[in-house]
Amino acid sequence: AQRLAQRGRQVHVVTRGTGTPHRIDERRDDPAIVGDDPLLIAAFAPTWIAHDLADGVTTAAAAGAEIVVLDGDPAQGHISAAATIFVEDALRGFGNGLAWPLGPLAQPIGRGLGMADLLIAVGPPRAQTTFQSSWGAAIGCPIAPAQLTPLETGMEWEGLDVVAFAGIGAPERFFASLKSLGANLVRAQALSDHQELTPALLARLEKEANASHAQLVTTEKDAVRLPRAFRQKVVSLPVRLELADWTPLDALLD
Repeated sequence: AQRLAQRGRQVHVVTRGTGTPHRIDERRDDPAIVGDDPLLIAAFAPTWIAHDLADGVTTAAAAGAEIVVLDGDPAQGHISAAATIFVEDALRGFGNGLAWPLGPLAQPIGRGLGMADLLIAVGPPRAQTTFQSSWGAAIGCPIAPAQLTPLETGMEWEGLDVVAFAGIGAPERFFASLKSLGANLVRAQALSDHQELTPALLARLEKEANASHAQLVTTEKDAVRLPRAFRQKVVSLPVRLELADWTPLDALLD
């Protein structure tokens, strides 16, 4: 969405939610109701949630969108997409490559990627090599290697004692990013994806941080779920997707 916006296009994002199309309001919407992902996306582009994705696309277009980025499977909404981009974890790959119940996939690789114009594989160089050798032959579209890179904010991480917590799919990668920046992890609290940040949990983390004179740190995704009164106590580490070569993606967007 940001890449398209840099081209001067009016870009909106539509993702699956409940009920009729609703445009996310970062100041008012409750992450427990609308979800943390839509709230995070809304920081970068106008974002809509809708049970009926096609209805969401129509509503976004009526609100001024020239281009709609659909976060989800266009086939499920019976939507004809101008371009389809898959994003895959290079470290995890496709498991055993089989569809459920024999494997982790919703459908066979060939069928699922048959509509893809580009696959972005996210992970470190060694994982990229393994991913290419394991799955490259089965993927019938260009593969663009990418990594999640911490954004430079002016925060001095070197030698900083932190109590870190993360409720994302792979919290260990967040902790590894902090270590790579030189932070000293006094505690690394891994939470389940979308785990509720209860008052008791936050109070315990704050107590541990205070006892160690450490800074509370979390992900951008978890930060949007924090109670507003607690956010000032926590620093978030922003990351951005960086492609090794932007040419394949830019060719699709032009």
